[in-house]
Amino acid sequence: MSTLPVLNQPPRRSGALLDQLTRRMRRRAESVLAPLGLRTRHLVALTVLRENGGGATQQALAATLLIDRANVVGLLNELETEGLVERKRSELDRRRHIVELTYAGTRRLAAAEFALAAAEDEVLAALDGEQRAALYDLLHQAVGGCAPLDGRAPEHEPGTCAAAAAEGFSADDDCESDSDC
Repeated sequence: MSTLPVLNQPPRRSGALLDQLTRRMRRRAESVLAPLGLRTRHLVALTVLRENGGGATQQALAATLLIDRANVVGLLNELETEGLVERKRSELDRRRHIVELTYAGTRRLAAAEFALAAAEDEVLAALDGEQRAALYDLLHQAVGGCAPLDGRAPEHEPGTCAAAAAEGFSADDDCESDSDC
């Protein structure tokens, strides 16, 4: 794989290198997720549902993912068509829909995480285990030091690039919304 030139960047600045590594990881992630019928935005939604004990309201999911309610409907339509989630009326408030992760969704998410781990191993093949652990720790520390959005700690801002990066994937396809990082 050819490397992109690092243009107009002072020595020992990591921004361009992080961007290049992110692009490689994103391309590899897309290639391993595609056979599973998933994109990174699907993976983030499925992960959020799993972390919420398997379910959330559509409104809460939209807020967590920081996407418009109309866009969450489209995302859920895609996941529901694949049988990965199902929407049910809330027993407490019939106006609300509860989105639940299905057994198939749980299995597909596990397969995706396994595939992404292998993809990460490929992208980071030049690093040994100790170097990977150090890289992870440094990235985690850097993400934690990002300027907070909406007054919340970055690592606790579900649906943001910071939260997604802490989990090893991007919250959306371009992940350009967290310019503070």
